[in-house]
Parts: sequence; structure tokens; C-alpha cells
Amino acid sequence: MEKNSKIYVAGHRGMVGSAIVRELRRQGYENIIVRTHKELDLCRQEAVEAFFASEKPEYVFLAAAKVGGIAANESALADFMYDNMILEMNVINAAWKNGCKKLEFLGSSCIYPRMAPQPMKEDCLLTGPLEKTNEAYALAKISGLKYCEFLNRQYGTDYISVMPTNLYGPNDNYHPTHSHVLPALIRRFHEAKVSGAKEVTCWGDGSPLREFMYVDDLANLCVFLMNNYSGNETVNAGTGKELTIKELTELVAKVVGYEGAIKWDPSKPNGTPRKLLDVSKAKALGWTYKTELEDGIRLAYEDFLNNPIRAER
Repeated sequence: MEKNSKIYVAGHRGMVGSAIVRELRRQGYENIIVRTHKELDLCRQEAVEAFFASEKPEYVFLAAAKVGGIAANESALADFMYDNMILEMNVINAAWKNGCKKLEFLGSSCIYPRMAPQPMKEDCLLTGPLEKTNEAYALAKISGLKYCEFLNRQYGTDYISVMPTNLYGPNDNYHPTHSHVLPALIRRFHEAKVSGAKEVTCWGDGSPLREFMYVDDLANLCVFLMNNYSGNETVNAGTGKELTIKELTELVAKVVGYEGAIKWDPSKPNGTPRKLLDVSKAKALGWTYKTELEDGIRLAYEDFLNNPIRAER
């Protein structure tokens, strides 16, 4: 990308999209196009096609998505599949029709099989059953990355896909039931600390292993890949480090300053037993993450405290 290239970031108000905009501006890219959901509903094909025909972006970061944790996914399976599949197909197809030079599709590590060999390499895609609690979202994301691949193979486009691990950081969603595990823990422990609660009960037994990446590190990788990678195979985005949900919970409680007891409810689902990405491809390209987990959680907690609108969701 040139510094004056016309760049469209879809989903710029979300955690990932806003981080990509920050990173682009930090690196000197100023010709950035954004639209709010009110201005452009990506689920409306006609509106998306009119936008691309009018604006003609040269590069697209597709970070828009309907997202949520286990509870949100399980309660709205059809919505998660339909909304994500429709919006990504609309954007990718309109980009192709209007001669977009390069598109980067943001997916999720949930695309990989539930019992995939760990750490998960990019080539384990579609080698086994998906995790049922987020199957609808995963199927939509697989469709998006495959559509990028098929356009490359059929029409010679240069569309790439990036699959991030669990993300957290500024502009995260702290909703009590519709957020992911790390921001949900930040909110719960903060509220427990403020109310003086003697204990907090968490889902499952705390045994699942997870990997977490600070969103600004992902944004840095996204811009790096747009400038340095082309290929049909997706690129994993992560740290290559993991910890149990129990360890994560204790770390969040420490950062927030909650000193009460932590209890576990084994009647609630754990989700995938282990989910660690193999990040050797990104490393081989010359990229590594920068933010360690405890430092990142401190930054995320500051964001939670300083953003009352998100804190009240």
C-alpha cells in the first residue's frame, strides 16, 4: 500500500476495526474510508455495491462481524450464521466487481476443528468437526475465507485471510452475557470489587487452555500482511502462548484488584478443551507480537474504566 492509497476499513467502530484504523494512521496512512452501520448496512447487497461503485477503495480490511461469547452464539445460531455470511459475501463480492487491488478478510480461530492437533496449523482447516457452541459463526467465517481463495483461483485476485486467536483490548464489548471471556471477567471482577462481593462464580471448571492476543498487536500484523503476504492459505494471528481459564481468571482478578473467592460452576459448558494457534508462518514472514498478557489486561482495564458507555453495556 502507498501512503495515499484509498483504504476502506469495514467495522471501524469495533475492537479490531478501530485498532486497524489506529495502526494505519500511526504508520502514516491517511486516506482511510469508514462508514457507520447507520450509514452503510453491510447486510444490504444493493447498498454495499453502490458504496464500492462510488468510492472505489484500492484496499479493504474486512473486520466487520457479528460477534459474541458462548452464550450469545448458542442463543442466536441462525443470526450469527446469516448476518456474518451475508455481510462478508457482500463486501468481498463488491470489492472484486470494482477492481479492489487487495482485500484482507479477518476470521477467527474457531474455524478449526474442535479436536485439532495442538498447536493448530493453518492446514488443519476442515479436517474434523467444529466446536458446537460456535459452529454457526465458524461456518460463516470458513465461507468467507474460502470465497477469497476461490476468487484468487478463478479470477487472479489478491485476497488474503487472517485468523486471530482470542482478542482483547480497547473498544472491546463488556456486555455481561454477550461478551467474550476476558472482557466479561474484567467487568465481573470490577463490579464484584465495587460491591464488596465475597465471591464470584465462573462458568465451567477452569481447565480449558486458551491463547490471548492484544488487539493492537493484531492490527500491526494486519497491516504487515497487507504489505508483505499473498497466498490462498490463511495466516494464524496469535502469541503462541497459552494458559488455563483458571489462570486467566486469577490474573484478571489480580489486575482489577478483586480479593474475594473464585468459585466454579461445572454445570456450565467449558467450550473447546484447548485452542492454541501455530504462529510459525507469521514468524517466518518476520513478525512477532509485542504485548504480554498481564500488561495487555492492565491496558484493557484502563479502557473499561475510562469508557463509561462500554462499561454500562
